Amino acid sequence: MSKKSNYSYVGIAFIILVFGIIFIPKIIDRVNQDDITRDGSRSKDVTTSTIEKHKKENNSGLRYLEINGEAKKVPSFSFTNQDGKTITNKDYLGKVYVVEFFFTTCPTICPIMNQNMVEIQNHFTDFENFGVASFTIAPKIDTPEVLKAYAEKYGVTNPNWNFLTGDEVAIYKLANEGFNLYTAKDDEAAGGFEHSGNFALIDKEGYIRSRNDDFGNPMIFYNGLIPEAVGVDEDGIPQEISMLKEDIAKLLNE
Repeated sequence: MSKKSNYSYVGIAFIILVFGIIFIPKIIDRVNQDDITRDGSRSKDVTTSTIEKHKKENNSGLRYLEINGEAKKVPSFSFTNQDGKTITNKDYLGKVYVVEFFFTTCPTICPIMNQNMVEIQNHFTDFENFGVASFTIAPKIDTPEVLKAYAEKYGVTNPNWNFLTGDEVAIYKLANEGFNLYTAKDDEAAGGFEHSGNFALIDKEGYIRSRNDDFGNPMIFYNGLIPEAVGVDEDGIPQEISMLKEDIAKLLNE
């Protein structure tokens, strides 16, 4: 082996030694401070930036509805309530609330849904930061005056329970895209409309929340069609009102 080759090996060894002395302590320091993964990755998983952040911050154990790895937040809305007052999504910030879509002339499931909702209302009378948002899917029929009479008929006393009416296109878009609760006009359906009998649960920051099902996935919605006192319906489906009450209480304590 030539002297020239020896000098090359000595030079390389020297460079490695200098690198170790200067940079390895810095790398160790960054790892210890949990800094190396924060800025060193070009591809960040959105679930860690949004979903995991919220999981770490909440203590209820309730899941977030995720769309493409992002926690789904209620979109902006603005409608008129039973008192003729404009209500927006901002009026519900800082409150835990339950959402439904219904119409006052519904001959089938709506009366059951709202009887169950009143039961929930009465369970949380001591909580000023609990509310309900009931959106009509028949705004041409359900004027503020009609909605006010309906609220009085069912014994609505919670000041944060708003029966909301307004632009029909905006309501249907909010239901189907904003809350993922199915609604549609259907002349062959009873009353002329189809809609979900489910309730959505929204937290204080405006995110859709729910508990896990038996398979570890978020339930997303709560069945609003079976009264708590019934327990299990004739098809063997258990009621979920008790479950919803439990989860409302968890979010109120977050």
